[in-house]
Amino acid sequence: MTPVPSAYHQRVAEEKRALIVQAATELFLELGYDRTSLARVADSAGVSKATLFKQFPTKAALFDAIVIDSWAENDVADVPPTGDLTAGLTVLGRRYATLVSQPEMTDLLRIVIAELPRFPELAKAHFSQGKLPYFETIRIYLVAEHDAGAADIADPEMAATQFLGMISNYLFWPSLLLPDWTVSPARTTAVVEEAVRTMVARYGTDGHHRDREVFTASTADDTQGR
Repeated sequence: MTPVPSAYHQRVAEEKRALIVQAATELFLELGYDRTSLARVADSAGVSKATLFKQFPTKAALFDAIVIDSWAENDVADVPPTGDLTAGLTVLGRRYATLVSQPEMTDLLRIVIAELPRFPELAKAHFSQGKLPYFETIRIYLVAEHDAGAADIADPEMAATQFLGMISNYLFWPSLLLPDWTVSPARTTAVVEEAVRTMVARYGTDGHHRDREVFTASTADDTQGR
């Protein structure tokens, strides 16, 4: 019978894994994917080569880990309940905004773009293990809202692309070209809210629109009465 690792050993392994992933990311950015050896990653992370090879037998496996960790905020099973398109999209939009605002996400795509001509498999790994699962979270949610009658979405793939694009086009893509690009928390909130309003206006059902109109009117009355 294989012995079960203790909590202490599990924690140590997780800490070493984090050090390895961080060191690899920094070296990939500095030297490029091709010029970064696993031995150099081990030295930079302060772990033995045996420890590194035990967790990541190949450089491709290490890059896959970087992708998975960068998209770690995603959970395909964590789809908001249906029935309120505004509330559900707000949850997903805020989660996505937090994700793409992380420096690690920009670093990851810079690695992929720099190495694309020589290592197209990196882009495929980024898409299949990172972007695609997150995209599926949004698509699955939109299908559920359509089936529940809270939205009328004939093409959920297109709708998911539109929603994520409205957020990433402001919060993420400029950071690739402008190193000093920063967005305040208030502005980030506004970007998500506007994306949600646009989606609801385009895809919300009539009943959902009426609910939102009543909510907006009551909110305005409350505000004026204060």
